[in-house]
Amino acid sequence: MTSRQSLEQHQLERLNALLELVTAEGNPFQRGRVPRQVASLEEFRTTVGFTEKQDLVDDREAHPPFGSNLTFPLDAYSRFCQTSGTTGRSLAWADTAESWQAMLDCWKRVHQAAGLTSPSERLFFAFSYGPFLGFWTAFEAAIQLGFLSIPGGGMRSEARLQMMQRFDVTALCCTPTYALRLGNLARSLGLAFPHLKALMVAGEPGGSLPEVRQRLTDLWGAQVRVFDHHGLTETGPVSHEDFDCPGRLLVMEEAFLAEVLDPETGREVDEGETGELILTTLHRTACPLFRYRTGDLVRKQLTPQLALDGGILGRIDDMVLVRGVNVYPGAVERIVRRIPEIEEYRVIQTTRDEMVELRLEVESEGNGELVSALEDALWDQFQLRIPVSSVAPGTLPEQEFKAKRWLKE
Repeated sequence: MTSRQSLEQHQLERLNALLELVTAEGNPFQRGRVPRQVASLEEFRTTVGFTEKQDLVDDREAHPPFGSNLTFPLDAYSRFCQTSGTTGRSLAWADTAESWQAMLDCWKRVHQAAGLTSPSERLFFAFSYGPFLGFWTAFEAAIQLGFLSIPGGGMRSEARLQMMQRFDVTALCCTPTYALRLGNLARSLGLAFPHLKALMVAGEPGGSLPEVRQRLTDLWGAQVRVFDHHGLTETGPVSHEDFDCPGRLLVMEEAFLAEVLDPETGREVDEGETGELILTTLHRTACPLFRYRTGDLVRKQLTPQLALDGGILGRIDDMVLVRGVNVYPGAVERIVRRIPEIEEYRVIQTTRDEMVELRLEVESEGNGELVSALEDALWDQFQLRIPVSSVAPGTLPEQEFKAKRWLKE
């Protein structure tokens, strides 16, 4: 039996155990959606329909506040989190201790894949600790691995950098945008971090974009490895960077049954093709999802483990059609990040007479040549005239969590 066959056998066993549990316990949301058992993964894929984000929204409205996707009585649930609300209203989630631990086990693999294995590791978490899932699971998993875990909530950027230096941290956890912000500030303050070896970034596509990775390396030093990973509140941690192949994410398939499908036809795409990532959670039994449409656009690769070449390329619902051209936010960011003089930027999207138009604001010192160079680069990429204007440094909002750089007027 090949390693791929062994993995799929494990997935089938876990899937059937979950189906049996869900149907036996009478999970109201899943009632009628899933069978009690399947003979094969193919049978599961062809007989079980998709779960859409809107299904979860409608269920929360019908059964507030947690919805009806609860395998056990609510008294068995002890952990709370909610989505960030970047694509709509925040959704509350409840977990049992067992399901929470399943997510921590995935996060441990993320830390270890990043090369964080020594008990002497010191991790700094540059987040404002709210109800978002990722911060808490990342932090608690680090504690279980025995790492000194330093919370950086409720602090200004300069104070965070001073704490990082004071406690000689070995890894920083934050979004790519905030890592850029901190790196620029550290440089201006003349601060050094001699034992920092990893920037663990997530929450935005930038962690897998070569242009963003290079900017981060230039700011923090060649000895600091940029390590991308990704997950969702609805599923927990899903993938981590392939240490030997930067910019490629490996799906933790022991914990997830993953598909990459053409969003229009629903067929499985071939290797090298782009499609939507579909996930079934195999260990988060308290609030399971079957064939969940994540909305994440990925390029399928088999290593033989399922890999996402280039990381998360963008979100299907983020694509903007401008005069017949598909424009994704990640593609714009790649172009902007090629110009190191630009610290921050914003895209303004307007619609006039049913026509979508884009323009950019960039933080720079009023450099006309820089503005022209960016307009030329945007034209070369999209064959679109996208006006660019410069604003003074510090004008645009400081981004700490998931960056919101696209403004609709």
